Amino acid sequence: MAPMEEARRSGIGEKYRLIGRITVLLVAGFVGTSLFAFFAARDSIRASIERDSLPAAAEYVHAALQKELLQPLFVSSMMANDTFLHDWVERGETDVDAVITYLSEIRNRYGAFTTFFVSDATSRYYQADGVLKVVKPDEARDGWYYRVRSMPEPYELNLDPDMAHGDVMTVFINYRVLDRYGDFLGAAGVGLAIESMNGIVEDLRLKHDTAAYCVDASGRVLIGSPYGVEATPTVSDDAALSRAARAAIADGGGSYRYRRGRDERLLLVKYLPELKWYLFVERTPSAAMSGANRALWLNLAFFTLVIAAVISLTAITIDRYQSRLERTASYDSLTGALNRMAFAVLCDHAVRDSRRSGTALSVAMFDVDDFKRINDARGHLAGDRILRLIVDGGRSGLRQCDSLCRWGGEEFIVALTACAADGAIAAADKFRASASALCSAEAGMVVTISAGVATLRPDETFESLVGRADDALLAAKRGGKNRTIAAESRVSAP
Repeated sequence: MAPMEEARRSGIGEKYRLIGRITVLLVAGFVGTSLFAFFAARDSIRASIERDSLPAAAEYVHAALQKELLQPLFVSSMMANDTFLHDWVERGETDVDAVITYLSEIRNRYGAFTTFFVSDATSRYYQADGVLKVVKPDEARDGWYYRVRSMPEPYELNLDPDMAHGDVMTVFINYRVLDRYGDFLGAAGVGLAIESMNGIVEDLRLKHDTAAYCVDASGRVLIGSPYGVEATPTVSDDAALSRAARAAIADGGGSYRYRRGRDERLLLVKYLPELKWYLFVERTPSAAMSGANRALWLNLAFFTLVIAAVISLTAITIDRYQSRLERTASYDSLTGALNRMAFAVLCDHAVRDSRRSGTALSVAMFDVDDFKRINDARGHLAGDRILRLIVDGGRSGLRQCDSLCRWGGEEFIVALTACAADGAIAAADKFRASASALCSAEAGMVVTISAGVATLRPDETFESLVGRADDALLAAKRGGKNRTIAAESRVSAP
């Protein structure tokens, strides 16, 4: 009969622990390898962006700004040194239309957004469409003029709203105008609409997924905006950027990293001395990391399939070897019946179950009568065949829940669960009859079997129960063989 689950799978816990350890090692190895490759790729991409991409983008923007400012600087310098303007001021600025025409022609010839001249003698602000205003020292919007008036440099670049064009933000090139004696005559220059410079950084963003923006020394954002967000008036107003930006301005530029939400930003800051601006160029590695992310998930998916295949093959292999080992450890190799060790485990459980549930438990011991005569007359191979036939025939007369064991030599024992003394005698007789019938049919031999049965008593041990069944078997042998005797002194006819 099939043994109980505890005996049949006595090593199941060890099997799953082994599979668990193999799984942990494989997962740790595969995941560790994948993560190592991912982090190495991430660091390489970051380094490439910081070493190559951002500096190249900064050079591109710087060169584009210089190109954008080159002609306006030239035109402003030409205006500051133009003898027409000098002579017109010396003549007392009487012909206003002449200077307006002059400014208009320069604007149209060079495609400037605006042209202007502020006279120090009259404080008038001339531009291509007429006299705009009279500058005053106490007017906040005129502070730029008095700054230019006192500065030692020949010109400055300044970002201010253009009053003549509805306060559109404009980059003004303010050039000092000096006469032949070096006396200050006023300030002249041209203005560039900020949109033209914004086009440079927008082109960089669209083509290279990189943000660029210009910041002055006070932290005011002049052109562009950080990656993926609207620009704030100053970098200090941007909570995510402010710390890195302040450090960059204090350091005069450099490479930095900061976080905006869950995204990391790689930032390069370059000082532009001719503009006195700081060029901020930043990029998130997320887009560049998309390939590495995809490779990571593909690797993990592939490794999952490999691990599943390896674990499945391991489990199948272990099951096969475990089944062989269990059968070797639990079954008699000749007859296929349980061996004594496995039977003892089963009976220990059966005794506990019987006491817990209150059901009867009996055992029946069998011995082949005159088995030595069979070996001597037919040989040991014939004897072995008889033992196998007895097991096959006797098992057909037992219930599915009964367990058959080869006790030793030609002796067998059966554990009969939920079976009292009368049922045990009937089961033993059925076993004897079925086994003898199969031996006669298959081997052409008359084989008889003696049996002794015993039923478990309260507080009785398994060893004592088997001992009483063995005594009953001896009584059956002495009583003439080919019969069943119960330890409770009940006798079955031959």
